[in-house]
Amino acid sequence: MDIWAALVVCGLLLSGIAGVESRIRRADRRIARVERKLDLILDHLGLHQADPVLDQVAALVRDGKKIQAIKVYREITGADLVEAKEAVERMG
Repeated sequence: MDIWAALVVCGLLLSGIAGVESRIRRADRRIARVERKLDLILDHLGLHQADPVLDQVAALVRDGKKIQAIKVYREITGADLVEAKEAVERMG
């Protein structure tokens, strides 16, 4: 009987962890959407904030080294692959 109780507790813990991970992924997607919208608004208004840290990424984009630019962007910002790719494409 103790084994069954332990299994039930483990199952409940795992389902709770999965729920938290799901909420975190949803929040990350919402934040990414908001950032994309803000980028569009800034572009529409002609406002560009120079970020000296991203100058290296911009230089790689200008040199046609898109894959390296994505890699460096990810290292600098901690962004995931999709977000980094979209950011680098906006730079080019």
